[in-house]
Amino acid sequence: MSHPLDLVALTENIKQWGRELGFQQVGICDTDLSPEEPRLQAWLKKQYHGEMAWMARHGMMRARPHELLPGTLRVISVRMNYLPAKAAFATTLKNPRLGYVSRYALGRDYHKVLRQRLKRLGDRIREHCIALNYRPFVDSAPLLERPLAVKAGLGWTGKHSLVLNREAGSWFFLGELLIDVPLPVDAPQPEQCGRCVACLTTCPTGAIVEPYVVDARRCISYLTIELEGAIPEALRPLMGNRIYGCDDCQLICPWNRYGQLTDEDDFSPRRVLHAPELIALFAWSEATFLRVTEGSAIRRIGHFRWLRNIAVAMGNAPWDQAILHALQSRQGENALLDEHITWAITQQLARRRALAVDVQPPQQKRLVRAIEKGLPRDA
Repeated sequence: MSHPLDLVALTENIKQWGRELGFQQVGICDTDLSPEEPRLQAWLKKQYHGEMAWMARHGMMRARPHELLPGTLRVISVRMNYLPAKAAFATTLKNPRLGYVSRYALGRDYHKVLRQRLKRLGDRIREHCIALNYRPFVDSAPLLERPLAVKAGLGWTGKHSLVLNREAGSWFFLGELLIDVPLPVDAPQPEQCGRCVACLTTCPTGAIVEPYVVDARRCISYLTIELEGAIPEALRPLMGNRIYGCDDCQLICPWNRYGQLTDEDDFSPRRVLHAPELIALFAWSEATFLRVTEGSAIRRIGHFRWLRNIAVAMGNAPWDQAILHALQSRQGENALLDEHITWAITQQLARRRALAVDVQPPQQKRLVRAIEKGLPRDA
């Protein structure tokens, strides 16, 4: 194909167009991820992907972007901040009668937001090329997006396996645009975690089994979102009031003191999901669930898995007669839900016998204190 003669100028234009579309950073890299293949193979061999069969289904294609779109020469990697103002981290986590939803999921489904912007970016580039093949991705194909973002200079891999950036911490979404134009590439950033292991020691379930390696089977995000069956009983007490995802490893990270708040209205918290009461959430009918979660990433787990997660959180809450009645009111609706309701009722009755007042584990109390000290102003 024919390319513009001045690829350097085109690259600068692409980065400017990206910023105009709402991306805080745009980086470019080649498609060689061969160093990631042994790490991916070892991770899959240990079954750390759990029930996420799609992680293994396409083999090493995840590390070979050029196989997804033949002819691909470069990957344009972008990031978009999502941390909302008044995120109410500490308020929600320290009140076990409230349900904690990972902050990325409080607003509109980010997949749709980023993909639309990437499509517009690709169209803009095409206007300046004689011919162009491109394809946008946002968690929508077998692609190692984090190593690509690191290679494109958007940040470095933190010990929690997320991408960290000096100016933004890790509160951002990633997206990719595969193109067949040999643009100049960006330089990676140096790793800057040093000796810090805060994310490893803070993870409620010990899912970060070693620096840079997460056993998804223990991760609360996996348990509440990806896992379709029963949550392992031994892990339920460790989940606290986290009903969709978990942010603990990000909340404790010192680099997130520099996290930037989003100015995207789509990522503003939906009022009903912002520090919601567990009893109120557990009363939702399927129709209410579908209506409230329309356009949200939460909808994909379905009503009964949503209730499953809430039942576990209610089992972890202090003794409350109202919680007990709420749990009993939904018995018999679904076998998977019943298993978790029975467990939660047992926990509530045991707590009543012990007259426990504060059931937050010390680890969660320490996290809340760290949040209150270290988050950006207004977060």
